[in-house]
Amino acid sequence: MSGSGIRSAAYGLMPTDTTEDVRTRGADVSTQVAVLPVGSFEQHGPYLPLATDTLVACAVAREIAAAYPVHLLPPVTISCSHEHAAWPGTVSISSVTLHSVVRDIADSLRRSGVEALVVVNGHGGNYVLGNVVQEASARGERMALFPAVEDWEAARGDAGVVTSLLTDMHAGEIETSILLHAHPECLRPGYETSDFVADDRRHLLTLGMSGYTDSGVIGRPSLGSAEKGKALLESLAASFGAHFSTLTEG
Repeated sequence: MSGSGIRSAAYGLMPTDTTEDVRTRGADVSTQVAVLPVGSFEQHGPYLPLATDTLVACAVAREIAAAYPVHLLPPVTISCSHEHAAWPGTVSISSVTLHSVVRDIADSLRRSGVEALVVVNGHGGNYVLGNVVQEASARGERMALFPAVEDWEAARGDAGVVTSLLTDMHAGEIETSILLHAHPECLRPGYETSDFVADDRRHLLTLGMSGYTDSGVIGRPSLGSAEKGKALLESLAASFGAHFSTLTEG
């Protein structure tokens, strides 16, 4: 199964489809599926950009769109980053607002004939997205949240990522690897010497990230590589097949 022949994984953050591209793609499938990257605009230490989570979500979504006949949407770039408020540059919206934005997008898509929506989440703090999907599913709507923890675990293994998902919490091996592959021009010097581990974060919601790290980093970015980033994205695209089938069967 492949996406539109005129698209590739190399195009930028904004999809370049025309309305005719969408019409043609929709004519070839029984259920139209849209993919919405949701990132954040928050600190990622001194070497990764504030838009890291958005860049990661878009990289995953582009990989999916290159392999499956989906309608790729532009990203939601500001989300729920309240735990990072202690660092300059971080911007957040409320969980209520994010919930409403995603639900409104899904409603709009259905009015134009796109029945299913996959939310590709690049920021772990967007807890509300799970509620959005659960509520939509309870109403009989077709929606999914990707990647699941199991998808990330499979990708870790496939890519040879050393750090566990617990340790690789923020600006660590996974995010550094994906950006080294997809957007190397966005990295600043310093990731090679910025490792910091804080596995016990039981009071994160109360204290925020500043209660656990001075640099804003929790993970081992020094282990990142472009090769791992490429393998991570390829693995996630493969894992997406089960989600696509779940949304389009029946």
